[in-house]
Amino acid sequence: MPKYIIEREIPGAGKMSAQDLQGASQKSCSVLNEMGTGIQWIQSYVTDDRLYCVYIAPDEDAIKEHAEKSGFPANRISKICTVIDPTTAE
Repeated sequence: MPKYIIEREIPGAGKMSAQDLQGASQKSCSVLNEMGTGIQWIQSYVTDDRLYCVYIAPDEDAIKEHAEKSGFPANRISKICTVIDPTTAE
């Protein structure tokens, strides 16, 4: 199944408290559970005003559905073509 990176513009994201982040995570997981096994959240990176989330999903429509149901923006959705890391240089 394809992997995607979702860019979510959330002003002040980097200043969210641990409790706020926990609540957002719980909301996301709740919606994912309702949607079934066709979509999976892997992890997210929090920056000052954005979240970059990695998901496994059958298609972009599933990600858009999750965003709509959870109330989180999905400002940009990009399919991951390839993953590289330092071992790629070897």
